[in-house]
Amino acid sequence: MRVNKAIWTAALVGAALASPAPQASAAPTTLVVATNGNDTAPGTLAQPLRTVQRAVDLAKPGDTIAVRAGTYALTDNITIATSGTASQPISLGAYQGERVVIDGERLAASHTPVGGSIPRAERGAIHQEASYWRISDLEIVNGPYGVYCDGCDGNVFTRLKTHDNYESGFQLQGASSDNQILNLDSWANRDPRKNGESADGLAIKEGSGTGNVVRGARLWNNVDDGFDAWKFTSPVLIENTIAYGNGFNRWNFPDFAGDGNGFKLGGGTPAPAVAHTVRNSIAFKNAAHGFTDNGNTGALVLTRDSTWTNGGTGFDADVSGGKARLTANLSVADPKAAALGSETVSSGNSWDLGGTWNAASVLSTDPAVVTGPRATDGSLPSAPTFLVPRNGTNVGARF
Repeated sequence: MRVNKAIWTAALVGAALASPAPQASAAPTTLVVATNGNDTAPGTLAQPLRTVQRAVDLAKPGDTIAVRAGTYALTDNITIATSGTASQPISLGAYQGERVVIDGERLAASHTPVGGSIPRAERGAIHQEASYWRISDLEIVNGPYGVYCDGCDGNVFTRLKTHDNYESGFQLQGASSDNQILNLDSWANRDPRKNGESADGLAIKEGSGTGNVVRGARLWNNVDDGFDAWKFTSPVLIENTIAYGNGFNRWNFPDFAGDGNGFKLGGGTPAPAVAHTVRNSIAFKNAAHGFTDNGNTGALVLTRDSTWTNGGTGFDADVSGGKARLTANLSVADPKAAALGSETVSSGNSWDLGGTWNAASVLSTDPAVVTGPRATDGSLPSAPTFLVPRNGTNVGARF
């Protein structure tokens, strides 16, 4: 059959005119926030917005929120409910390294009375229920939690400082997967409403989700634990992290209830069996244990970790039926180096090697080298001698 070319061409043109042209997606935008801004402004460097919340509300996938220096005193918490995408995450951070403080002191939930409960939506100076964000270089203080992320996937949190909050400095919970918490400093968080029972430096708890990673964190002088994995049912990977000075009643709370572990690797009633992994990490001078399974019978993996002068056991993995595997770890001057269950596998650790492991056994016990300023990229300071065996034995963490 012969087709009339003119008729065929006209039909194609007509179809093209009848079909809407594909719309180009809007180009990514940078929204600038400053303490002297205005929320009716366009959010440019010359005409910034006033509040982080306004920028969060305007942001779409691929956008960047750049916050200028200053203290942002909240009257409502910053709520992040819109997600980016895996290919176009939304970024929120300080403008060109300036110091940005998010202060939750004026939030009502920060002053919840003893025995009270914080409503879910009010948890966190930053309250996030969204995925694919990149949040960096913010200092978050005096909030009802610092950062509270519930039902969050694919986020990256980098170089945050969370301190002096009225609950945990950073808490990830719910159905949350593939999040990275990198180079976090979290300290002096406390919970007056619970007399110290709950506020950790970092908590990944009461939830599930694979692929969550903690790397390069320092968690210190918190009222409860440094790190807490209470009732989180999926494995978490922790690397190159330091927890110290946790669990002491620095706030003179009555009926003090702080636990004081460096790393609490599970718990609950009953405790779920979860194979968390901790490697090249250090716990020292905590009120209780350095590392504890806290009833977790899962196949914990602790490799090349170090403990020093904790109040309890260096490595507490003695739960009945626990299948933890401990390899090449070091305990220095703890009251007890290790408490192991009948099914725990212990190999090449300092207590397996025998001998006396005290301050004289290592090159340095001066914590100043690991508690000092971070490198310009946010990484932990170099500490080539801290808790390193003097005799060259290849056990324990290296920084």
